[in-house]
Amino acid sequence: MFTLPAFLVQCCKAAMDVVTGVPLAVGYTIQPYWTERNIFAFALFMSWLTYLWETYLSYRQYKVCKSTPRVPHELSAITDQETFSKARLYQLDKMKFGFYSGIWSELETTVVLLFGGIAFFWHLCEKLAAQAGAEHNELVVTSLFIFVGSLLSTLLDLPWSIYYTFVIEERHGFNKQTPGFFAKDRVKKFFLMQAVVLPIACGIVQIIKMGGDYFFIYLWFFTLIVSVLISFIYSDYIAPLLDKFTPLPEGNLKTKIEELAASINFPLKKLLVVEGSKRSSHSNAYFFGLFKEKKIVLFDTLFEKEELIEGENGMVSGEEAAAEDKALPEKKTHKKTGCNDDEILGVLAHELGHWKLSHVIKNFVIGQVHLFFCFMIFSLLYTDEQAYRAFGFYNSKPIFIGLMLIFMYIFSPYNTLVDFLMTALSRHFEFQADAFARRMHRASYLRSALIKLNRDNLSFPVYDWIYSTWHHSHPPVLERVRALGKID
Repeated sequence: MFTLPAFLVQCCKAAMDVVTGVPLAVGYTIQPYWTERNIFAFALFMSWLTYLWETYLSYRQYKVCKSTPRVPHELSAITDQETFSKARLYQLDKMKFGFYSGIWSELETTVVLLFGGIAFFWHLCEKLAAQAGAEHNELVVTSLFIFVGSLLSTLLDLPWSIYYTFVIEERHGFNKQTPGFFAKDRVKKFFLMQAVVLPIACGIVQIIKMGGDYFFIYLWFFTLIVSVLISFIYSDYIAPLLDKFTPLPEGNLKTKIEELAASINFPLKKLLVVEGSKRSSHSNAYFFGLFKEKKIVLFDTLFEKEELIEGENGMVSGEEAAAEDKALPEKKTHKKTGCNDDEILGVLAHELGHWKLSHVIKNFVIGQVHLFFCFMIFSLLYTDEQAYRAFGFYNSKPIFIGLMLIFMYIFSPYNTLVDFLMTALSRHFEFQADAFARRMHRASYLRSALIKLNRDNLSFPVYDWIYSTWHHSHPPVLERVRALGKID
């Protein structure tokens, strides 16, 4: 009997036959490209190609940042010279950090691939499982591999995270974490991630082992159920383990938010404030939840307040400040940060626009179609010996290793393309949500909020167009302000 999954699989198999080599006629054969050597070379080549492309884009943006020490005329209505200079120095520091951390990460990946690091750690976990009496138990080995790999990755990343948090973020006035809070938060996130990831990974491996030829259908359905389940439990059980959430106090703002939600039939259940100021002074607002369980979350850093700023020059990198920003005053001043009630309502009108325009549902559907397609292609590749041998697995074909290698390396060009298309779609959705806020008569407040948030977060407003197109899921502030209407 004809079925769509069977038809799709047969089409893909026909295409794969061309790649792996099939006889065309007597004496004529297409030479296979799907060989151990070519697979490894392809993975390494794509890894470096992606890195070099990202570095090239970052270098373009770095040059723009370096060559723009003064506020361009078109930005004079949304920022002043002092804020612009600070944002520029912050951007330069982050980009320099990105150059160093990027090459280190790429060298790590290259060393792991060249010296068979993935196979080495898998066999190490097999030995650990055997010592624990779980020899040949793939689920136990998979769990150990994920745990050990995550631990090693966390430890290797730790020096970079410490430097970024306590040097760069601290230098520019954003870090609010103490060393103790940082350490506790890292440990908590690590074990929480293991508690969530390990059961899911084991479930995926078991489904692939037992699902037969069309396991990818059951696997997709399993991941769909897991996604919905996590969405249900995240707000009540996972998020409170990481941050402190409190109800928004009764008052004029809460009443106005409830009225705004009711005006578009948004099923608001809770209004929460998250204590983001314990981590950083960056601000944000978002909503989450399924069906009638919607919750709006406001960062406490979003609310308007007055801050004492000591020594404006003290927050920027020494060399840059000395060379280009000597005119900045070193004095104690009071500066207002955050948004007033009307501006917060403008931000929320934008966020609720994402809901009203079904952006969340559209992204979810696209994600599920993408996942189904990837699982289907994976089902054609995961038993191929050449793919495993390319990465040092000569006597076994572990399912989780197949998942990791194929999704990370074989799918690399496809993943890059999809990421870019999703970034472009996200920018389109952002403009649509801004337009929705305008229809809700909140354009002037949203415009004012965007300018303030850009200032408070020290977002550098000048971008190389290729860098911005490739990286920015949200359009630059000038584009959004112009789309919302005339700059006041």
